[in-house]
Amino acid sequence: MSQRTERRGGIHVDQSDLLCKKGCGYYGNAGWLGLCSKCWREDYQRVRQKQIQDDWALAEKLQREEEAAYASSHGAQTQSQSTAPQPHPGHASLGPFSKFEEKKTNEKTRKVTTVKKFFSPSSRTAPKKETPEGKTPSPSVSRRASFDTDQVTKDFADFLKNLHKPGREIQKQCRAFIVNMSGKKDLGADELSECVQDFYQNLADRLMGHFKGSSESVEQVMDQVEKYIMTRLYKSVFCPETTDDEKKDLATQNRIRALHWVTIEMLCVSMDEEIPEVSENVVKAITDVIEMDSKRVPRDKLGCITHCSKQIFSAIRTTKNEPASADDFLPALIYIVLKANPPRLQSNILYITRFCNPSRLMTGEDGYYFTNLCCAAAFIEKLDAQSLNLSPEEFERYMSGQASPRCNSSEGDWTRAEPPPAPVNPVLAQLNHNLEVLSGLSSRQETLMEAAQSLQADLLSWPGSVQREVDDVLAKYPLEVPSRTVSAIDDNDVDNDNLPPPLTPQVFAG
Repeated sequence: MSQRTERRGGIHVDQSDLLCKKGCGYYGNAGWLGLCSKCWREDYQRVRQKQIQDDWALAEKLQREEEAAYASSHGAQTQSQSTAPQPHPGHASLGPFSKFEEKKTNEKTRKVTTVKKFFSPSSRTAPKKETPEGKTPSPSVSRRASFDTDQVTKDFADFLKNLHKPGREIQKQCRAFIVNMSGKKDLGADELSECVQDFYQNLADRLMGHFKGSSESVEQVMDQVEKYIMTRLYKSVFCPETTDDEKKDLATQNRIRALHWVTIEMLCVSMDEEIPEVSENVVKAITDVIEMDSKRVPRDKLGCITHCSKQIFSAIRTTKNEPASADDFLPALIYIVLKANPPRLQSNILYITRFCNPSRLMTGEDGYYFTNLCCAAAFIEKLDAQSLNLSPEEFERYMSGQASPRCNSSEGDWTRAEPPPAPVNPVLAQLNHNLEVLSGLSSRQETLMEAAQSLQADLLSWPGSVQREVDDVLAKYPLEVPSRTVSAIDDNDVDNDNLPPPLTPQVFAG
């Protein structure tokens, strides 16, 4: 038990660590340096405002230096011109003054251009790859309207019809925002996230005034707005080219592949996969976390995480015959992520972090489960020998593939298997069982088809055999019908001679 507690200590995360580091009570996020979305936006805007002020100060400094350089050069020119013949007094000051005004105008234009360069997105983010035509095509031309997009647009319009006038205003603002975002493809991921979050905040504030503080109604409308906007913007904001999200995805996938040898006992997961119900919960949890990548809306991706987490809690509850605790959940979630190796895990986490309705990530079960998933991903990246209660030598051998761990139930420690036994994966075991059942059904089907074909052949040959048997019987026993003579009915009556003669008809004259 002490060894199990020791191992559990390697992956235990205090529940207070899931909250915002500033103590606001909301859930934090590794993507926000442990802060909640509210505190992160406040810090981000504070840093951004300071950067703007520093840029303005630098621009003003450059302007003063240029004006000083111009004044010194202009003074030298004036001094050299003082030795030349003086023109007409009316025109003596006009020429230099006009040149000074022109130079000053040029300096102001240069100042404005310099300041604009400081705030332009291209100066802070990497340029986006150009299309073969040399320019970014219009979204209305290049994007094909998929069935999902059309369906979401139709559902959104039907939903807004119930709101009457506010619904038309919301639809107008959403369309304008989408058109505005279509021209900001060169912005970085943080700038795109800031634009979306600002739109969420402004729209939510207006809705709070319309619904007179009904947070439930506002949340319902914001869910539909998020679904509509993010479905339309998904291709341009998910894993954008200006970020290294794809590189992070590949690194995470390679890391999980390298940790394929980690077993459920190493993580001290309170799940017994030998129980059929638990095995089914594990399979469903793996399916849910993999299905997350197929969703477009951040809320739907959060829904997959929530469904996965509930399957894990159900598996732990079935195994322990008691309610699952938070300490049991995180190791089980890590195990599910290692077994599933979800596609584009980092991109999905960052996408939810950047564009989800912030209220969902700060509170509620969705926020709790998502924060645990972020912790699981961070734990997998930093997994080491101490976390699994292994020696550094054992950990390196397992990582390099030189050895394969197995659990010695009598000693409770990890030893090297010679030769390494095949790991008993309940999913693979169920798959093999299903394949055996299908193989048996296939052989039975073949036998049935052979019997059916034989019966069909017998039915086809039966009329001919019956006809042959009838012909043989008729040939062997021909049918003989004796001839019969036609006679009167009373020919054989012996009393006919004693009968009187028949009556002769007589005609009476009338």
